[in-house]
Amino acid sequence: MSSNGQPNNDSDATPQTRGSEMILLVDDELPLRALVRQILQKHGYRVLEAESGRAALALWPQPGGEIDLLLTDVVMPDGMNGRQLATELEALKPGLKVIYSSGYGADILGKGFLKEGENFLQKPYSPAKLVQLIRKILDGTAGAK
Repeated sequence: MSSNGQPNNDSDATPQTRGSEMILLVDDELPLRALVRQILQKHGYRVLEAESGRAALALWPQPGGEIDLLLTDVVMPDGMNGRQLATELEALKPGLKVIYSSGYGADILGKGFLKEGENFLQKPYSPAKLVQLIRKILDGTAGAK
């Protein structure tokens, strides 16, 4: 994303970054959440969004529902962080793909924050980096980032 909050030119949809999967986007910052939703929808993804972990749980469909990937901020209000949310949702849908995102680096979040095979996307990130990582994770070709 550019410094003015608009998508960069590198956000153009390509066959390598397009998809139709459902993504649950959880972030307490409305402007960022709206921009990320717009980018994902431009690439063909369906998006459910929530401003907190508790709001995301209320949106969650029946166990094994159609949500394919959780993109969650790490630090959020309402007494539930991104790790806690992911743990609860993974219990409902084992194998749920998750991307943690934060303005704090993984080193600041604490040693051992990321477990083997988990994905982390440092804010700010470009639209291209976002959709490339999502596509790799959904296709099963990404390791921890």
